[in-house]
Amino acid sequence: MTERRIPLRVSNQKAYVWDVDDIATLRSQHHICGVLTGTLPHLSQQNVFLGIPLLLIPEEVVLLVEKQLAVLIDDPHAHRVPTQAELDNWNAARAASARLQIAAAETKEASEVSVKAATTEAAQQKRKEREARRAAAARTKALGEGADADDAKAAPPPTAERPSTPSAGPPAYTVSVPVSSAALRWYEPAGCTYTTIEDAREGGIWTYPSDQYERAKCGVYRDLWEKGNFMGGGIKFGGDFLVYPGDPLRYHSHFVASVIDSPIATMKPMEIVAHGRLGTATKKAHLLCGWDDEKQEVSYFSIEWAGFG
Repeated sequence: MTERRIPLRVSNQKAYVWDVDDIATLRSQHHICGVLTGTLPHLSQQNVFLGIPLLLIPEEVVLLVEKQLAVLIDDPHAHRVPTQAELDNWNAARAASARLQIAAAETKEASEVSVKAATTEAAQQKRKEREARRAAAARTKALGEGADADDAKAAPPPTAERPSTPSAGPPAYTVSVPVSSAALRWYEPAGCTYTTIEDAREGGIWTYPSDQYERAKCGVYRDLWEKGNFMGGGIKFGGDFLVYPGDPLRYHSHFVASVIDSPIATMKPMEIVAHGRLGTATKKAHLLCGWDDEKQEVSYFSIEWAGFG
């Protein structure tokens, strides 16, 4: 049985994954993490809670397609113009789903309110009993000190109850909506699917890699990936990739990798010093990855700052 290939939906030369199960498969089985880019519609500027879609870096896309683990889909052209009947059915189904979710949320809220009301009544009863005990103790103490019995029987002033906070308006509920286009009747990816990078290049939806340096980055990424590493973007640490020994949620990266696109490329001494100092300052070793395009091989040199004397 042929293994299902994960659809990578391409738009503007960027590849996205919209299915949560596919995102989990990429991470758990194929060591591909990507970057979540989805945000909240009413807080579009926040970047704390990000969700789908998952944006893949170009090297991840090339690797997945070359390993026959994914296919590229020309997403804009996979959506044909829907008919009015299809739009009406889709709107009706979406409205029905929203009503069901709101009804379920209202039922849950009503149950929570009844539980809270019962808890509040029990708390009020306990408070009254506590106040009664305090009043009895105060009377006993007053009588023991020789106070008049009528004065000792005077009831304490009742405790004023806090007014309830008025509701600010009608309740608001969070409604989940499907984000993937796979279930849409007017989504037809069959004629817009590419199984190789060459076919996608001819179709005009994907151009990476287009030069020697980009080919070197793909080669280095593939070699490190085949060694069992997880990879991430390294621009924040002065390199091309971050190299993790396991899932980035559990491990810190051990290396910052910089790609050198030729075995005869030159590096200035100041660059080597800068890489070494920066890597040591961030508690990582800097990895120089030299790509030989003729042999299709990678040679590695690591740099760490060491004290002398």
